[in-house]
Amino acid sequence: MSLSVADAVPLAADPSPSPTPSETQSPRVPSLQDAQESATNAAGWVEQNWSTWLAIGLRVLLIVVIAAVLRVFVRRAITKLIDRMNRNAQTGESSAIGGLLVNVERRRQRSQAIGSVLRSVASFLIIGTAALMVLGTFQINLAPLLASAGVAGVAIGFGARNLVTDFLSGVFMILEDQYGVGDSIDAGVASGEVIEVGLRVTKLRGDGGEIWYVRNGEVKRIGNLSQGWATANVDVTVHVGEDLDKVKASLDEVAEKMGAEEPWNELLWGPIEVLGLDSVLLDSMVVRVTAKTMPGKSLTVERELRWRIKRAFDAADIRIVGGATAPVEEQAADPTAGMAAPSVYANTASPQSAAASPLAPHAPHAPTSTTK
Repeated sequence: MSLSVADAVPLAADPSPSPTPSETQSPRVPSLQDAQESATNAAGWVEQNWSTWLAIGLRVLLIVVIAAVLRVFVRRAITKLIDRMNRNAQTGESSAIGGLLVNVERRRQRSQAIGSVLRSVASFLIIGTAALMVLGTFQINLAPLLASAGVAGVAIGFGARNLVTDFLSGVFMILEDQYGVGDSIDAGVASGEVIEVGLRVTKLRGDGGEIWYVRNGEVKRIGNLSQGWATANVDVTVHVGEDLDKVKASLDEVAEKMGAEEPWNELLWGPIEVLGLDSVLLDSMVVRVTAKTMPGKSLTVERELRWRIKRAFDAADIRIVGGATAPVEEQAADPTAGMAAPSVYANTASPQSAAASPLAPHAPHAPTSTTK
């Protein structure tokens, strides 16, 4: 079947009419039947999953209850342990020496600080573990989180190993009560009075007023000059010809007077003792005097002892010898010792000088005249 050109033109010129605005579809409004159907579907979904929700809720509640009970139990156990440490510090040391070594108030403060740190660490571990278990109950994959935490921990451990060493040293320093604020210590790298104690750095004030920042990880040994007691030692060097009984009597008199006066009777924690001869030399003897003093006051007591001993020996006419023996005075050197002996050639009238002098030239003889 063929179409003519006349038939094709009207078809091309008469396109299909566009719909009018009144003929477009308006948004569909949900009916009551649709709402009832949605509610029925939701109720069916809840009915199908309520058992799972209930199981998850019970697990979360059980984890929270166990974590809370365990946290309370651990905190109470730490508190009882700290109280027992305080009781042992108060009643465990019966000897006088033990009483000097133990500072009850300091031990109590340190125990409270340790207890606070332990309770905080225990709470962090218990709560953190419970949080991870709750996340696992909600079917959350914890493997990437734990792996990332492990990698980060290894990286921090390698990159900040000095920092970790400082913190661990600080923790053990506090646990062992090696020193505290106000103590005078010798840490090897620096010495002075402790003005601040931290887990990473300890601040010391030196004898000249300078402040030292000492990392706890760098301290290999610590000498605490403020714990227990101190010892004042004074060595008195007297002439070898002095009477030892007279020397001892003078020292005993000094010790008795000093121990009875203020404020030395508070600084001295024991009587001043004359130990006897420490050494005997060719021209001198060394007598040692010692005393047990309050921590950090040994130098003060030593200075006062030397002062009093010097005055007592001057009054008793006891000669004190100190330092090396004075050298023997040498005779003055002869200024002419380095000069050579006089020579015979220095004297021009000597035969040796005349023999060594060159011969003088002879003058020509004048012609002689003859008379006839």
